Amino acid sequence: MQQPTEPPREGHADVRIVAASPEVARRVAEVLRRCFAATEQRSYPAGAGGGTRLELVVDTTRAAEPARSWLETSRSPEKDHGSE
Repeated sequence: MQQPTEPPREGHADVRIVAASPEVARRVAEVLRRCFAATEQRSYPAGAGGGTRLELVVDTTRAAEPARSWLETSRSPEKDHGSE
């Protein structure tokens, strides 16, 4: 499996989905697309044992609900060091 040569742009995430069947992988990708803006998926064989690997890039800066709420509450405060 080839590793990316550089990380994705700020606010983006490379996502790889490996599943036993193409249908299962597509269902997971569809859920991600409902939460985030995403590139078109690329599909590959998962390996000698079968299965499917889908790859896509999601843009977390353009998140839809419920992902937007989750992202906002999961961010750690930048200056919160417990000094108050």
